[in-house]
Amino acid sequence: MRELLSIMARLRAEQGCPWDQEQTFASIAPFTIEEAYEVADAAERGDMQELKDELGDLLFQVVFHAQMASESGAFDFDAVTAAICDKLLRRHPHVFGNKGLLTAAEQSVVWEDIKAQERRAAAQSGAAGSPGGHLDGVPLALPALMRAFKLSKRAARVGFDFEHPEQTADKVAEELAEVREAARRVAPHDASAHAAAEIFEEIGDLLFAAANLARKLDVDAEAALRAANAKFERRFRGMESLAAQRGEVFADLNLAAQERLWQEVKRGE
Repeated sequence: MRELLSIMARLRAEQGCPWDQEQTFASIAPFTIEEAYEVADAAERGDMQELKDELGDLLFQVVFHAQMASESGAFDFDAVTAAICDKLLRRHPHVFGNKGLLTAAEQSVVWEDIKAQERRAAAQSGAAGSPGGHLDGVPLALPALMRAFKLSKRAARVGFDFEHPEQTADKVAEELAEVREAARRVAPHDASAHAAAEIFEEIGDLLFAAANLARKLDVDAEAALRAANAKFERRFRGMESLAAQRGEVFADLNLAAQERLWQEVKRGE
């Protein structure tokens, strides 16, 4: 760790790397997000060698941000590690305190309660007369589906939630009906801004309702969609392969023929 910190400091030094020297928190942030996704991808595929490499890349991002903060006098890497140690101790009172043993489900509740207390404390220490809201602190930079999941979860913690999953599913059906109605009202080839905006809004409501249903059913919406993407890609590639084996050009087949290939690939899984 000391060697990595030393390398990072050297890269940013006067005789270091010009590219590293000109970076800012904002310019590095997209790389940090990208590296986090590459970690998730390697973990999902179970590739331990690649996971090791990607974790190193992600750690380098943490070190990069810490080095820039150190240069401005804001904080350094030691402060980052101290903060996460304090947080882990604080959020695990059943391990490091006197709360006694908890189940995983009970610990999840305790964790969220402590996070809520921390948000309230942070809000009270901020601007006077600004108590903060229950949705504060959900990062705008999150993928939209993940953020929808977290927003609805926060709202549910203060009672703004359907009682049963069936009611949430009904909301999805309601939003889908509104999408269909908006599409029906749009005349063929109507490319007006109003028509596009109406459908855009209704599709957004439908996606938010679907993310809320996933939360209600205790499903990670982001992970579920990634899995669906992977399944679609696998099956589509399977259709292309079958077509090629039969001397056909997939793109030249009509929809009915492509659908038959889809069903054949699906049955073969």
